Amino acid sequence: MSVKQPKGVRLEHVSKIYQDPKTKKDFFAVKDCNLEIEPGSFITLLGPSGCGKTTTLRMVAGFESPDEGEIYLGGEAINALTPNKRDTAMVFQSYALFPHYNVFDNVAYGLKLRKVPKAEIEKRVRDILALVELSGMEQRMTNQLSGGQQQRVALARALVVEPGVLLFDEPLSNLDAKLRVQMRTEIRRIQQQLGITAIYVTHDQSEAMSISDKIILMRKGIIEQMGTPHEIYYHPVNEFVADFIGECNFLPCKVQGKENGVIHVDVDGAKAAVESDFDVQKGEKCKIVLRPEAIAISEKGMIPCRVVLSCFMGSYQNYHVMVGDTLVKIADNCPVNKRVFSVGENAYISFEKECAHLLRQTD
Repeated sequence: MSVKQPKGVRLEHVSKIYQDPKTKKDFFAVKDCNLEIEPGSFITLLGPSGCGKTTTLRMVAGFESPDEGEIYLGGEAINALTPNKRDTAMVFQSYALFPHYNVFDNVAYGLKLRKVPKAEIEKRVRDILALVELSGMEQRMTNQLSGGQQQRVALARALVVEPGVLLFDEPLSNLDAKLRVQMRTEIRRIQQQLGITAIYVTHDQSEAMSISDKIILMRKGIIEQMGTPHEIYYHPVNEFVADFIGECNFLPCKVQGKENGVIHVDVDGAKAAVESDFDVQKGEKCKIVLRPEAIAISEKGMIPCRVVLSCFMGSYQNYHVMVGDTLVKIADNCPVNKRVFSVGENAYISFEKECAHLLRQTD
């Protein structure tokens, strides 16, 4: 299947205002959103319910109009264009398939609307069905398909019109967990194979981490951080981002000094070091961001602790320990040949300075 040149998307100072049905007060569903999406990239809008991710997607699709700002698709301002005039295609959460059409006719629908010649429709539909691994199912009715197969039909129907940008609105939320993992891998494979620009909405952080070139994490209509999954996971800009992506520990500390990109801190009377380019002053209060898998527990180490939970999870030993008044979660991987600590025991935690991240204390 041939694909046109993928298009980038740009949002400049885009806002969307709704009215609260109870209080009748206006609020920003999306506020002053500035965003540049590179052609051919896979971008995920991530965040809790009500953060503005779906509203942002629907504004790009044309189902909602921004109250402020301008949206560009491939350099063209598209605010005034209706959805069918935009070079986009949407894959919906509900699949939105026609129950009275078979698979072939569902996929061919957009091409027929565009008055594409019959022979070309035949070729393009068969090519795209092969891509989503549904060859031979052209005559099946959609109610005879499994949920995963229906999602593939919806994906094929969006791809066959060769859009400049492909939009996904929580497309896997109706599937069971195992099928969700399989389908997200398929979506990523097809996107990379075709080189198409994709904007994907989800509230599932593991889904976002596994398929995205970049993640845009939103809260209350505002972009909190945009970066690669690695950047978002290891270098969150604030506690909300750190806490939303995976499990996280926040160890209060006080800055003791800085040299050669390493910040020395005091944690409950113990010394530790964090690799950081933060501009901090001696005596400043901060928090060390630590992932559970980045922490080692042993009889000797950096920071004393007391074990309050010790639980065997197969691939790791799950610990909760107290460092002063702070609860710290530890995932001690492959515990088979390691000393296992019991509840009530005293121990030490340690971490590599490269695996820690520093945030200013805001409270």
